[in-house]
Amino acid sequence: MSNTINDTNYNFPNQISVYKGKVREVYNINDELLVMIASDRLSAFDVIMPKQIPFKGQILNQIASKMMEATKDIVPNWIIAIPDPNVAIGHMCAPFKVEMVIRGYLSGHAAREYKAGKRLLCGVTMPEGMKENDKFPEPIITPSTKADTGSHDEDISKENILAKGIVSKEDYEVLENYTQALFKKGTEIAAERGLILVDTKYEFGKTKDGKIVLIDEIHTPDSSRYFYADGYKERQDRGEAQKQLSKEFVRQWLIANGFQGLEGQVIPEMNEEKINEISDRYIELYEKITGETFIKSDVSNIAERIEKNVLNFLNK
Repeated sequence: MSNTINDTNYNFPNQISVYKGKVREVYNINDELLVMIASDRLSAFDVIMPKQIPFKGQILNQIASKMMEATKDIVPNWIIAIPDPNVAIGHMCAPFKVEMVIRGYLSGHAAREYKAGKRLLCGVTMPEGMKENDKFPEPIITPSTKADTGSHDEDISKENILAKGIVSKEDYEVLENYTQALFKKGTEIAAERGLILVDTKYEFGKTKDGKIVLIDEIHTPDSSRYFYADGYKERQDRGEAQKQLSKEFVRQWLIANGFQGLEGQVIPEMNEEKINEISDRYIELYEKITGETFIKSDVSNIAERIEKNVLNFLNK
């Protein structure tokens, strides 16, 4: 699709390497800066879908940058500048090889595990007698290992992380504290918008001088699940599904069409109508989460626009 960005192949001044993740591409500039480009690729069940979603990269990048700005007083982050709607530029960091997942409610993956009869998730005990989308007594941290592209992230306990030396005890305590502080702030921001922050994930890295900072995205519909606060209790009391603001609607459509990322399963065809519907849902997510009207960027030649804006920043 000409109005979306999929794969990028830039060669910026002093570029050392490029890392291509599921939806983001990260260019290393002289081992000092990282240029992170949010593509329009759609990933679900750790599988990249064949077609891109218009404006998705811009939406994720702009939500993440707004949320990092809103939380920088409680947790330092890696960002220096946002030179383009799809681009964030920040400090070079060595990422921790775990994702800090925090859950306030029994939803998504946790609910699926619970339904399967499990009461232990990543070493954390989930109370008996809960039903899907009930609130936990306290938010629980359920980390996962960071998978390579094409692999699945895997649940892991704090004890295993420390035993395997994936993260030191001292650093892990910082990650835990930052995760709880960010979730608390994210919950407050969501409440102001009439939303409930259900669960989310945070990624952290270390700068060259050893400072732990927040990296990647934060409180976006790809990394987080939101419910509408209005009617939440009534829906729970009646045993109805919650009204969600997240990528879960994509997952549910895939599940209904026989795909959960398992071996041998075929990705269902997404026609133009479905792609536009997903794009519209992402725009709705943006406007609800930020409380601002989404302004579509010029997509007549995204690749050229991004290159020009990044070069303007790097040449300053």
